[in-house]
Amino acid sequence: MDRRTSLTSALIGLLASVLCWASSPATAAAAHPPKAVQSGAQDGDCRALAPGASDAAERAISTACRQVAAGVWYTWGGGHGARPGPTYGQVDPTDPASEHDPERLGFDCSGLVRYAYAEATGEDLLDGVASAQYYTHRAAGRFSAADGLAPLLPGDLLVWGTSQHLNHIAIYLGAGRMVEARQSGTKLTVSDVRLTGAYYGAVRIDPGPVTGQVFQTWGTGVWTKAAPSTRAARVYAFPGPTTIRVECQKHAELVTADGYTNDAWSYLPDYAAWVSNIYISGPAWLEGVPTCAF
Repeated sequence: MDRRTSLTSALIGLLASVLCWASSPATAAAAHPPKAVQSGAQDGDCRALAPGASDAAERAISTACRQVAAGVWYTWGGGHGARPGPTYGQVDPTDPASEHDPERLGFDCSGLVRYAYAEATGEDLLDGVASAQYYTHRAAGRFSAADGLAPLLPGDLLVWGTSQHLNHIAIYLGAGRMVEARQSGTKLTVSDVRLTGAYYGAVRIDPGPVTGQVFQTWGTGVWTKAAPSTRAARVYAFPGPTTIRVECQKHAELVTADGYTNDAWSYLPDYAAWVSNIYISGPAWLEGVPTCAF
């Protein structure tokens, strides 16, 4: 039985996900003084500050640092046009500091990351908001907050928030420093990494050929689960059709949804989560995908 290969891809609410720093700067700073990693690098020293970065990561850092040197503004929703690059922003109804964003050509946090890696690789690898960028199927590795900064390399992407909603992303420079588009009313900047309670972890981008079994999901607001069951904890919801890597599949809880019934679930290594095969375009049991041994 074939699954539908496309549905109306409603994007209602997606703009809200583009938000990179929801609370106003003054309020956030007063309520949660940032715990920053101190480094020996000078303020404004925007370059790879440690060895080990890939060529693509080095180029991504150079691209982002050129924007810093040019005095480019943070602008809410900036950098999410049809092609990577700066765009005029929008007013964030929750942040009075964004009132001038429609007049400013610039980037929000994920818009800057998108542009940096597009310039570095010649491909629009990271088109999306912070959550989509972290969960990309182009990942070479992921690191939790508990891992700290020790295993990270320049060019890795740092994220803040929760598994269900990552709301900020920045590019690691090494030596406890990062380049970021932080919030309305400020320009792109180099900062000390903030290891607050909201720091979630990091992802390393692999610009090479995609490995593993790659499929497309359909539907909107489709939740991935911590186990192959509708009763399991939610991990992340796909805002719309998404490219995913599938490691394996298994028969588990029978699910009936959107006019289909299936007991097959697939494990998605980039999310460390499961999704019903109902929402993966293709046959009910995916061809060429092995059965999970766990």
